[in-house]
Amino acid sequence: MRDIKFKIGLLLIIMGLLLPVELFAQAADETSMVMNSLTKFWNQTSFANFEFKYLIMIAVGLVFLYLGIAKNWEPLLLVPIGFGILVGNVPFTEGYKIGIYEQGSVMNILYSGVISGWYPPLIFLGIGAMTDFSTLIANPKLLLLGAAAQIGIFATFIGAYALGFTPEQCGAIGIIGGADGPTAIFLSSRLAPELMGAIAVAAYSYMALVPVIQPPVMKLLTTDKERVIRMKPPRQVTKFEKIAFPVIGLLLTTFISPSAMPLLGMLFFGNLLKESGVTERLAETARFALINTITILLGLTVGASTQADKFLTVDSMLIFGLGATSFVVASAGGVLFAKFMNLFLKEGNKINPLIGSAGVSAVPDSARVSQEVGLHYDKTNHLLMHAMGPNVAGVIGSAVAAGILLTYFAAN
Repeated sequence: MRDIKFKIGLLLIIMGLLLPVELFAQAADETSMVMNSLTKFWNQTSFANFEFKYLIMIAVGLVFLYLGIAKNWEPLLLVPIGFGILVGNVPFTEGYKIGIYEQGSVMNILYSGVISGWYPPLIFLGIGAMTDFSTLIANPKLLLLGAAAQIGIFATFIGAYALGFTPEQCGAIGIIGGADGPTAIFLSSRLAPELMGAIAVAAYSYMALVPVIQPPVMKLLTTDKERVIRMKPPRQVTKFEKIAFPVIGLLLTTFISPSAMPLLGMLFFGNLLKESGVTERLAETARFALINTITILLGLTVGASTQADKFLTVDSMLIFGLGATSFVVASAGGVLFAKFMNLFLKEGNKINPLIGSAGVSAVPDSARVSQEVGLHYDKTNHLLMHAMGPNVAGVIGSAVAAGILLTYFAAN
């Protein structure tokens, strides 16, 4: 009996000695698990993945938001793009299908509309449904101003080639000179998808900066006398002409540049929906619900594509520089060609050169700038209606130029 009590007592003493060790080991294991979990959590936060380059791009996004909201500069473009830049530059750990460049992520799926180039034709459908081509129909010679402004495309192409870009990349970069964001995206998706983010942001940025870039160029290249030239009111265009224009325009432009069919086909189809008078419901959908939806998706994903590790490169900076130069050249080309045309036009039929800058296809902002600069010198001289002629001609011209570039370089 005494031996049993002794053994039980010895066992209790041993258990008493070992229990704290076991509890301590268990506690240590639990502490280690907690620390590992906290470390894993920390490594997945943006703080752990943060680099200075992301801060630079976040600052750019905030500037875009400021210009869009506080300055009201193209808010429909700058607000989605600016917020998209913030979204795209929140640092993250790869492998969780978060980033816009990770296959299968939500942002990557939305970005497919940019990569595959099907957002731009839908934008053109909405533009066509919103656009009145009456001024261009009434005064066809204004088409020449839209064509003259496309000199910016060729100037950018030459500049890009001189800087060492490949011919295909030069074609994609060159279209920035047309100041047409959807066209730039459409062409770069086929010729230089690796540069699409920089090209798209550059094109849309300079479209938004029309009120800043164009007025100094317009004032520099015109005299006080030229700025107050009054143009005759355009003649009244018949309904038949309005309906026939998109049909004839489609056939003429696409026979010259079949590769531009996705853009020009949708542009003229949208305009036919508007002018036919029997498809108003479809036209209303195209110019409101559809274009607004696509603008949101396109702006947000283009902004998000400026992920710092992909975007902050020497090529991107060169593209931005080329874009600024090309926009100045395009604006100057339209103004100077208007002055040239006036050499052959009689008094009373002369063109106010201020509308020449509207030949870039930033619709309708460049036309609005022509109006504002004109009113500064003559408060009763309204140029908006006249400026819309070269403005819509610029849209057509940049799409034709894109088709020609695509035909040539995609086949080589």
